[in-house]
Amino acid sequence: MFIQHIIGLFTDPTSEWEKIREQQKNSQKSSAGHVFFLALIPAVSGYIGTTQVGWRIGVGDPIRITGDSALSIAVIYYLALLVGVFSIGWVIHLLGKAYEVVKPIPLCIALAAYTATPLFLIGIMQVYPVLWLNMLLGLPALAYTVYLLYSGLPIMMEIPTERGFLYSSAVLAVGLVALVSLLAMTALLWGMGLQPVFTY
Repeated sequence: MFIQHIIGLFTDPTSEWEKIREQQKNSQKSSAGHVFFLALIPAVSGYIGTTQVGWRIGVGDPIRITGDSALSIAVIYYLALLVGVFSIGWVIHLLGKAYEVVKPIPLCIALAAYTATPLFLIGIMQVYPVLWLNMLLGLPALAYTVYLLYSGLPIMMEIPTERGFLYSSAVLAVGLVALVSLLAMTALLWGMGLQPVFTY
C-alpha cells in the first residue's frame, strides 16, 4: 500500500494526501511503517559507498572507511533518521495546539514520514559518495520534500491553506534547528573519539 502512496505523492500529491488522511482516519496506528524500510536506503547506500567505492580528494587514491567503522556509523545514521521522522511527527502534533488543530500522533507521524520520502529515496546516491553529485541531486529532493510539507500539512490537518502555510513554516523551522543540533552532536562525538577509521 505504501508504494502506491509514494508513487501518488510524485504524480498527484493533493489527491494522495487525501487518501493518506482517510486511511489514517480509519486506523488507530500510523501508516508510517514504511519509514523503517525507507530509512535503510541511505544508511545501507552510505555503508556501501564509504567502504567499497570511496571518494577522492584531488587526484589521489580513493579514501574509504573500514567496514566496522562504517557499520557503526550506518546504524547510528539509520536510528537518527527514524528518531528524526518520529520527532518531527511529535512536533507537528504539539504545534497543532498553537494552530487550534489537534490530530492524533499517528496521523502526524504519517505526515512526517511521507513528507521525508524524497530524501530517503535520493539516499541511494550515497552509493557514490561524491559531494558535488550528492548536492546536485539532493537539493531538488530537498525542495520537493519542502513542497510536500507545505502541500500536505493543510490537507492532513484539515485546515485552510493560509494557516497551513504558517504551520508548515513553524515545522520547517523546528526541522532546521534539529538538523543543526544533529550536526553539532556529530562534531561532539567525533571530538570524543568516535570518528571513522579511514583506509587509504
